Amino acid sequence: MIRNSHSFLYSCILLLVVNATSCFAQYETDLSVTLNEYTKELDIRQEFTYYNKSNYNLGVIYFNDWANAYSDKNTGLAKRFAQEFKKSLHLAKADERGKTTIISVVDDSYNGLEWSRTEGKDILKVTLNNILLPNTSTKVFITYKVKLPPNKYTPYGYGNRGDYYLKDWYLTPAVYDGKWHLYSNKNLEDLYMNETNTIINFKYPDSLNLASNFDIDSESKFPNGQFAQLKGNRQRGGEIILSPQKDFFTHRTPYMTFLTDIRAPRYSVIGQGLSINKVANFIHQNLGDYPHKKILVSELDYNKDPLYGLNQLPSFIRPYEEQFQFEMKFLKTAINSILRETMFLNPRKEQWLNSAIANYLMIAYIDKYYPDQKMMGKLSNIWGFRSFELAKMDFNDQYPFLYNLTARKNLDQALQTSNDSLIKFNQKIANKYKAGLGLAYLADYIGKEHVDESIKTFFEYYKLNTVKVHDFESILKRSTEQDINWFFKDYVSTDRKIDFKIKKVQKDTDSLLVTIKNKEGTNVPISVFGLKKDSVVSEYWFSNIEFEETFAIPNNQEDRLVLNYDKKIPEFNQRDNWKSLKGFLSSNKKLKFTFFKDAENPYYNQVFYVPVLSFNIYDGWTPGMRLYNKTLLERPFVYDFSPSYSFREKAFVGSGKFSYRKYLSKSGLYVAQYNIGAGTSHFNENSRYSSVTPSLSFGFRPADLLSNKRDFLSFRYVNIFRDFDPALISLANDPENPDYSVFNARYTSRNNGILDYNSWFADFQLAGSFSKLSFEYEYRKLFDNNRQLNLRFFAGKFLSNNTQTDFFSFALDRPTDYLFDYGYLGRSEDSGIYSQQIIIAEGGFKSFLDQQYRFSNDWMATVNGSFNLWKWIELYGDAGIVKNRGINGKFVYDSGVRLNLVTDYFELYLPVHSNNGWEVSQPNYGEKIRFIITVSPKTLTGLFTRKWF
Repeated sequence: MIRNSHSFLYSCILLLVVNATSCFAQYETDLSVTLNEYTKELDIRQEFTYYNKSNYNLGVIYFNDWANAYSDKNTGLAKRFAQEFKKSLHLAKADERGKTTIISVVDDSYNGLEWSRTEGKDILKVTLNNILLPNTSTKVFITYKVKLPPNKYTPYGYGNRGDYYLKDWYLTPAVYDGKWHLYSNKNLEDLYMNETNTIINFKYPDSLNLASNFDIDSESKFPNGQFAQLKGNRQRGGEIILSPQKDFFTHRTPYMTFLTDIRAPRYSVIGQGLSINKVANFIHQNLGDYPHKKILVSELDYNKDPLYGLNQLPSFIRPYEEQFQFEMKFLKTAINSILRETMFLNPRKEQWLNSAIANYLMIAYIDKYYPDQKMMGKLSNIWGFRSFELAKMDFNDQYPFLYNLTARKNLDQALQTSNDSLIKFNQKIANKYKAGLGLAYLADYIGKEHVDESIKTFFEYYKLNTVKVHDFESILKRSTEQDINWFFKDYVSTDRKIDFKIKKVQKDTDSLLVTIKNKEGTNVPISVFGLKKDSVVSEYWFSNIEFEETFAIPNNQEDRLVLNYDKKIPEFNQRDNWKSLKGFLSSNKKLKFTFFKDAENPYYNQVFYVPVLSFNIYDGWTPGMRLYNKTLLERPFVYDFSPSYSFREKAFVGSGKFSYRKYLSKSGLYVAQYNIGAGTSHFNENSRYSSVTPSLSFGFRPADLLSNKRDFLSFRYVNIFRDFDPALISLANDPENPDYSVFNARYTSRNNGILDYNSWFADFQLAGSFSKLSFEYEYRKLFDNNRQLNLRFFAGKFLSNNTQTDFFSFALDRPTDYLFDYGYLGRSEDSGIYSQQIIIAEGGFKSFLDQQYRFSNDWMATVNGSFNLWKWIELYGDAGIVKNRGINGKFVYDSGVRLNLVTDYFELYLPVHSNNGWEVSQPNYGEKIRFIITVSPKTLTGLFTRKWF
């Protein structure tokens, strides 16, 4: 209960205020809808009663028309998909799109009303013929058709099994509270509308079964069809699921009734029923009475917000017991449905609070019923897995772990960030987990009973009413005498990290003086645990540590003190959270060798090892062992060594580096990285190169983290040492060999969009025998007609050049790669399949031209272009001028067909015509074909993770 002397009076006042608010007239809408299964259209006649609850006169009203978000390639939804590297909606044909066709809009006098669409095309603006005064109402009659989209873009629309999922499909009132809240559909599950009394008279084919979050008031059948009247009382949107099979069943419990299609084939029907009762009882205990007759808990809703992680593996290999999987799946979906149907927060601006309550209850459910459940489930007991730190983590440890996945990348965002400004990983996972973890953190600090009762009070008094985060804050603050302003001021409102360390501990006879340093300056409470033989013997909370504070605690003969031992606080770095009390030597962390990458263990210096295998034609297959300290979560200092053995050369090869990354801010100059790397390998038979390269780079990005724009300024000093096979006399006796050093400065700007790609760099190189400047610009455009244009321009000029060979020259078709940057499989080859590998750099030509044109020791300028004919088949063309010292510039060109299977990762180039003539008619054509292939796992992984970060 709320623990202060005025709690009863406060509850009465709260009840009166909320009830008074709810006494305002409700919005009302009445729809007559017919589904045409052949055209996939909904014919809709809608009568809407709009109440002006504000204190202002209204001349226009707005309706959410989210079904029209699928109508073309420039809607808010299409642009959001482009940000996430999804081009399915952009490439869709006209008959594969959804749209709303307005037929008529009239008022209650049957006079026509002017209407238009806002920029996002999914908000309808209706201009009234008469001013709508405060506390008065008007009626609007709208006739329209909704062409449903196929469900390949989002879960909504029609499927290929004759099924339908209708959500956000009809016109709903936008919210006005002194200003209009007009939000486009961005596939974020955050439609903002006023609660409405809704009646839907729905006609649909007789072959389908209907399920809805609304109550089915009546049903009937007629020839070739069915009719259902659906009613929603003080609800937002009506969801309708239609399927040929009768997938949904009703489950009644003493507290609430569920309509669900969630099943577990390997879990008995009786067991499922008992689990649903268990979940219902838990929800009722923590929230209270549900105000509607039923709760729709669907598989479709779960799939939109699943339990991320191992739960998404195929069911037959998931490492969890069937009962546990079923309960967690049902619990998460049910809580989300309940909060969505009852707590009318602004889902775009204040979405974090519902997420906080939902995930807090998920954490509490695990603590209550499955306290020993591990994050990796049954894998934690299997030999080979159980030694991993990941296997030792409790199930609830995933919350701080997944939040830190973005925090360590400097991509975390404040909880109150607008939903459409969150990167996908934060919107789907990290921010929701941080929100739930925040309430658990608060509960640990002020007492779980205070947070539990506050949530229950909040739900009881504000369900089915418009509510704000401030209302929850007021209830929470009245539940405790402790100062919790830090929770809303620092934890919720900012993206500042939480990071403390125990700086030192001084022993007295009966007390310990503990000095705690706040490394990030985020003034929040921190817990301190005393451990003796790995058992907790004491626990304390300390607050108001702005920079550094010393506290006295009793000396209970602890072995060590540990900050945040129970991991209830989403702390940025726990590697410096402990302090041994057994002397200096015992405080040194021991080495721990672990096979493959793992989670952090702050009590050890972890070294990971994993076998590696690489290939080039000189070393052949080179097995080795990679040794590194990079954990699953990013860390500032990283070392990475890969000693390998070349069986072909019978010699050791490999590489290694030390790297330190420092994040400076969220935008502008956001990161600095310092590296020193070294490597050695063979670039020809019996010919080895070794390199040592110190480097420094700076990264820049805009304030909008959704933007793909990044800029980098880098400096490096490349030192190359080469040993040649004595048989290669011409190279071994070259006066420019064997060693050289090059200073390289480069500025790179990149905006990596799937519809528009822009990238350029300016590069300067300085060595003992030359200096050069080059510039490259690359542009890709995916047009509305699904044609893609690729353009690239390169220009390079020697500022000075005292070299005697073309080793350092600009290359037209195959750079020599004297800085050893590129992944050549056979870098010294001038014939054979390996010589046909192409790296698009410098001139970027695909045809092998005469030797006198392939290099430039003065200046070069080229243009490369391609245009697709059909899907991944393109025509390409290159043109340029190659200028060598003492020789007039030569115009060069080539053209051909590009098979762009996966851009930058796997491509084939088939030359057709060039300065060489018609290449397709010349002998040995197969030797002219060029290819791009990427085998780097890190590069390939980036292709799949780019949409999340």
